[in-house]
Amino acid sequence: MSEASCPLPSPGRPEIETVFLHPDKRVAEYQEAMALAKAEAEKRLGENMLISWYDRDRDYESPPNTTECPGDCEKNGYILYARSHGATLKVDIEDGRFVFFFTPVEW
Repeated sequence: MSEASCPLPSPGRPEIETVFLHPDKRVAEYQEAMALAKAEAEKRLGENMLISWYDRDRDYESPPNTTECPGDCEKNGYILYARSHGATLKVDIEDGRFVFFFTPVEW
């Protein structure tokens, strides 16, 4: 049986809305950034799920080790992971210092 007679479904990639947050007071650390991002996601998506995130201060991405390159390189695995897992909202805090990707929970 050929692929033409049994095509694989093509999962359409949703558009990702980006929200930039620039609090008046500099965010102290990751937990504070997470609280801001979650509040924004709740406001825009309702019930939601965090897909991935990046903390530039600690140069840490989650899921961990999704960027597959040795040494000093741009961390982008968390972005690719978010795209491939249905993220629809990106919350960018302080120009990329903290970045969070969310998707709505639909029942």
